[in-house]
Amino acid sequence: MARWMMLAGLALLLLGATLHFAPWLLHWFGRLPGDIRIESARGRVFIPLTSMLLVSLALTLLINLFRR
Repeated sequence: MARWMMLAGLALLLLGATLHFAPWLLHWFGRLPGDIRIESARGRVFIPLTSMLLVSLALTLLINLFRR
């Protein structure tokens, strides 16, 4: 369990460093076809359907790969 927590922390650290020092690498994320954006004078709503499906698929594949 501790090993998984350390790996998850390292992955979050790498993701945070990438977003801080090289934000253009992940600029496409959240702007995929299927991500819903509604903007009006009163406010904004963002529903990242396609992006979250992509994240779910990637995590499912990684978990199944490491589980075996």
